Amino acid sequence: MTDTSIPTALDAATVAEYLRQHPEFFVDQDELIPELRIPHQRGTSVSLVERQVKLLRERNIEMRHRLTELMDVARDNDRLFEKTRRLVLDLLDAGSIEEVVSAVEDNLRHEFKVPFVSFILYSESPTSVGRSVAQTEAQQAIGNLLASSKPICGALRPHELEFLFGEQGKQVGSTALVTLKQHGLIAVGSSDPQHYKSTVGTLFLNYIAEVLLRVLPGFSTPLRSVR
Repeated sequence: MTDTSIPTALDAATVAEYLRQHPEFFVDQDELIPELRIPHQRGTSVSLVERQVKLLRERNIEMRHRLTELMDVARDNDRLFEKTRRLVLDLLDAGSIEEVVSAVEDNLRHEFKVPFVSFILYSESPTSVGRSVAQTEAQQAIGNLLASSKPICGALRPHELEFLFGEQGKQVGSTALVTLKQHGLIAVGSSDPQHYKSTVGTLFLNYIAEVLLRVLPGFSTPLRSVR
């Protein structure tokens, strides 16, 4: 008859799994801790407590770095929100299409620090402020960019950049563009090809576009849309 009271041999995997399932094991086994040794990277040995302290310290440093990154992102978002808030208020206070155009272009260039800005209104005849083109002209030049209701980001083709930014288009490496339906479009550009990636960094632009879609109809008299 086999004596089941005799313990079977334990392999390293079994011990490791047991300790993993019972992390509190050494709480009541203080006398074992001084006898434990864990290999160090340099080949020496340290106690379990020393090793735990080292790991906790490393994790603490990592968490502090992550927290710092999150705080930096939060501060950037706060600044972006404040700039967007001021622009929205300027648009709501605008009493003319001239003030709308000035608010958009001035804020994007000076507050948001956007180097390349294109705010195009659709009109059959030249307007007194900003840039205006017939909607059919825009469709012929960049019709594929106007088909989407969502912001478009990335590198554009030379003729598209020329239409949007004129001679400055040669300096634009990446672009974010959003349509204003029958009213026009707004595009921002950067010399950095990686600055405006797909759906990255366009939340504020899309938000401004939504505000413009509510503001522009109030000044639509001189802007005859083309269907």
